[in-house]
Amino acid sequence: MSKIDLSLFSAEEHALDDSLGPCPECGRALHIRNSKTGPFVGCSGFPDCHFSKPIHDNQTTTLTAIDGSVCPSCGEGLAVKKGRYGMFVGCSGFPVCQHIAPLKQKQETELACPQCHDGKITERTNKYGKRFYSCDRYPKCRYVVNWPPVAGTCPDCGWSMLIDKKGTVCCPQPKCDFKQS
Repeated sequence: MSKIDLSLFSAEEHALDDSLGPCPECGRALHIRNSKTGPFVGCSGFPDCHFSKPIHDNQTTTLTAIDGSVCPSCGEGLAVKKGRYGMFVGCSGFPVCQHIAPLKQKQETELACPQCHDGKITERTNKYGKRFYSCDRYPKCRYVVNWPPVAGTCPDCGWSMLIDKKGTVCCPQPKCDFKQS
């Protein structure tokens, strides 16, 4: 058996410490630090200097350019991008032009919100790409269902909307057990 070189496992210095550069506030070296929320870049002069920044500065990545598209604000091309809250269409001239648009337009149903009766139920997508249906008056009305809405009234409880749950029409109210194939 060969011996293991324990110096390779030394935690005294991090391999990336030299490449982080100097602190913009005090000029000392920047190091990777750890906190309860995860790693970050911080000044080695702490507690005298409180400079810190996230490890990933570029939270938005360009996935693909949209051929033949033109930004309505500046005339540059548009691209599909992925950011903190999911995918969207943005100007390729960022940061000069900050035009963005949703990747998919919201589809509004003709159903009135059964909770507030003022808004309409709208199809939306969360940051992970999962569809859900909510009132378009958010945040005033927080009504939301995870299944496609169906026009109709529940014969058991009288709720003014039903949902299509995997081919079965159901009442979205948790206390109601109405189901119809």
